[in-house]
Amino acid sequence: MNKRDGHIHTPFCPHGTSDPFWAYIEKAEKSGFSDISFTEHAPLPAGFIDTTPDQDSGMELGELPAYFEALDKAKAQAPGMRIRSGLEVDFIEGFEKQTAQLLEQAGPKLDDAILSVHFLRYQDRWICSDFSAEVFMDLAKDMGSVQAVYDLYYDTVEASILADLGPHKPNRIGHPTLCHKFQHVHQEQIDDDARIRKILRMIKEHGYELDVNSAGLSKPGCLEFYPPEPYISYARTLGIPLVFGSDAHSAEGLHKYADRFYTEHY
Repeated sequence: MNKRDGHIHTPFCPHGTSDPFWAYIEKAEKSGFSDISFTEHAPLPAGFIDTTPDQDSGMELGELPAYFEALDKAKAQAPGMRIRSGLEVDFIEGFEKQTAQLLEQAGPKLDDAILSVHFLRYQDRWICSDFSAEVFMDLAKDMGSVQAVYDLYYDTVEASILADLGPHKPNRIGHPTLCHKFQHVHQEQIDDDARIRKILRMIKEHGYELDVNSAGLSKPGCLEFYPPEPYISYARTLGIPLVFGSDAHSAEGLHKYADRFYTEHY
């Protein structure tokens, strides 16, 4: 079995760990993985002001050359492993043109990329809805309900799928149910089955891959894959390419719950 982990962060992550590239590669080799993508958080688009407290959601633009150089060195040091140079690119509504410009600059160096939604636009504010339970619940209060936040999240994911971001637009949609991250905090039963299925059909229709992201299983407020397991099965019936992603921000977290994916869904 060709085991792949397509969503891995690096020492270039400003909110992650300083674990070196070799620590991830060594663990991947020992764990029987032959194909990994380093997908660091891309620089946020020009003109966008990060609304997280430490403004550490992505790399600085000036770090990109050093990032790709480090990846080239890692590839040379591990010729038996397929290592893909990638980015996790934020889709931020209203900054599509600037994101396309970023991708035009970085695209020629990319072997892989993920398009993810973290920031939601509400009343001309951009809120990092997954930053904390407090931020999520404050947004729900402002919007009037948890349901409204879910709806806005899915609206934004749909917009990301449809967005024209140029020829280097990422080909994989990241954690499309990230709004579930705090479901055991708010404890409301939200019926979003139709929305999730619609997004998966859109992913299929537009030819994208799906990030089957295990990070939610480690989050006490979530305790499930993004997307949840019934939808992983549904995506497979649609013929969507499924790419496991541990979304690791440390070598210790690399490939967490991969066995569950490869046993039950691969």
